[in-house]
Amino acid sequence: MENKIELRDIKLRFGSKEVLKGINMDIPKNSVVALIGPSGCGKSSLLRSINRMHDMTTNAHVTGSIKLDGKEVLGNDVEPTLVRRKIGMVFQRPNPFPKSIFNNIAYGLKINEMAKNGEVKKIVESSLRDCYLWDELSDNLNRSAMEMSGGQQQRLCIARTIAVKPEVILMDEPCSALDPISTAKIEELIIRLKEHYTIVIVTHNMQQAIRTADYTGFMYLGELIEFDKTEKIFNNPKEELTKRYVEGNFG
Repeated sequence: MENKIELRDIKLRFGSKEVLKGINMDIPKNSVVALIGPSGCGKSSLLRSINRMHDMTTNAHVTGSIKLDGKEVLGNDVEPTLVRRKIGMVFQRPNPFPKSIFNNIAYGLKINEMAKNGEVKKIVESSLRDCYLWDELSDNLNRSAMEMSGGQQQRLCIARTIAVKPEVILMDEPCSALDPISTAKIEELIIRLKEHYTIVIVTHNMQQAIRTADYTGFMYLGELIEFDKTEKIFNNPKEELTKRYVEGNFG
């Protein structure tokens, strides 16, 4: 299977504190990859390394190689904003802009000059449709996004991400603040979106990894202990540490 992202010897330090200790991972194209492991093991830090969000932290230092479609992402000659346009991110808590529903989706298109006015409406509609929001919201696009439910806001944030046509979507515990019904809708959406995108999701919910992910990586203390097909990680892991974690005999 063709790899969309290739990570080689990724190390991350915040000042003198080592957070990631040489991560190697191949993320196949049009797949969902879940990162699991206890809190503080480096999952979110790895996610933020992939689209260079650590560039915004003064004492963060990332080394190694991250390639997107065979092209280096970490090079000094690579513009981080262009990386983030190709590698979008959805955060743990919904973060809609204090704007209308329509302008939340249209904002990225306008500031990046990615669409003319006539095209913006079409892209807003298609993005909302892709996230199962059009039928719920089509009559209220001028309503403030801040008035939506948490589950709707998170799907809106995903719609805002895909409107600018990234190639990869990173999701950092996207369901942790949501109720079970909203979580089920997001999981259904994740499975559907992999037809067009490569998705990496950090989750503490192992059942969520089983339901949504094609591949799963187990991380512990800044290291990738094991990475394999999800079915194998949960049913027949190679590493004893992985086995203990997925069976709940950990700590």
